[in-house]
Amino acid sequence: MIRRLRLKLIAICMALVTAILAVVVLSVFFSAKRNIELISTSVLHRVIQDERSRGGSNLGGGQVELPYFTVDLFGQTAYVTGGTYSDLEDTEALSAILTDCLGRSEREGTLEQYGLRYLRQDQGFYTRIAFVDMSMEAATLRQMVVSYLSIALLSLLPLLGVSVLLSFWATAPVEKAWRQQRQFLSDASHELKTPLTVILSNAELLEGAGLSEKPARWTDNIRSESRRMKALVEEMLTLARADNMTAAPVMGEVNLSEVAVDCTLSFEPVAFEAGKPLEYDIAENVTVLGDEGKLRQLVSVLLDNAIKYGAEGGVISLTLETTDRQARLTVSNPGEPIPPEKLSRLFERFYRADTSRGEQSGFGLGLSIADTIAREHKGALKAESDEVSTRFLFTLPLKK
Repeated sequence: MIRRLRLKLIAICMALVTAILAVVVLSVFFSAKRNIELISTSVLHRVIQDERSRGGSNLGGGQVELPYFTVDLFGQTAYVTGGTYSDLEDTEALSAILTDCLGRSEREGTLEQYGLRYLRQDQGFYTRIAFVDMSMEAATLRQMVVSYLSIALLSLLPLLGVSVLLSFWATAPVEKAWRQQRQFLSDASHELKTPLTVILSNAELLEGAGLSEKPARWTDNIRSESRRMKALVEEMLTLARADNMTAAPVMGEVNLSEVAVDCTLSFEPVAFEAGKPLEYDIAENVTVLGDEGKLRQLVSVLLDNAIKYGAEGGVISLTLETTDRQARLTVSNPGEPIPPEKLSRLFERFYRADTSRGEQSGFGLGLSIADTIAREHKGALKAESDEVSTRFLFTLPLKK
């Protein structure tokens, strides 16, 4: 699909470029053709007024001589009265030219068969006709056509290369989104498959059991996996709403200090049971503009992630401080450093840097949801990792 999209973009770009080049070349050609015709016509008008004039005209600052001749007609008698042609008088060629010219109703025009442009003028007792050779005009136009087409064709080669590069550049986000979508469907199917398998297995066991034996553990398994699947679907819906720009956060004045304290107190028992003490240093009265519920969800996600992936016995820390214009929340946990290539993918949906923990570590959607909330609040969420700890830093503007 991406390949077809690139080819379509290249075709559209080249069609547009070709059309523009065609318009430019045709405009220049017809403009030049008009100028050459005006020069030729000006020569006709000059020599018909005075047969002693030379068939010259200025073109681009230089004098251009055009072959010409004039004829005076007295009744049926023709006299060549001037010009650069020789041996024309009383010839069959002159007779044929004059017959063709006099047979036309227009007083000015071209004789394509003889390659001449003519101007006929009635002088009372006689008719004067001036002829200018068009061979130079035709040769110039042919040369221009060849030159312009060569330039246009040569221009299309680098433009084709630019179009190819632009197609790769333009389709890169689409290709990335396409890969992420396929990965998302694959991961979502995998996450849903496990609880569904457990539910179906336990349901089959219940069906096969007698009325007197209904082990509670089978119903407990069904209930537990159903809750797990419900939580996954809710998280997926949260991300889908964010992607569709629906259910926008309700912005209001939020005391981020109180939100951080509440979340920390809620997770203290969890951290204690996991054997990972939770420490915090929270500045007072840090006020921001945001959705309190979503900010609380973001802080909870970061604390839950730190407790799950922190080293055994390691201290989990949360700090909230302010700079000149921003509030900065940092959640850190000790543990193995995360490689840079994995660190940049932590906010991808269903991605887990530590795959060995399997499905007990959640669905891999929490950090993606937290990142979405951060962007909704015009803030930023980033991850850092080194030998000392892994840190998540959330910054957002203070309320003015």
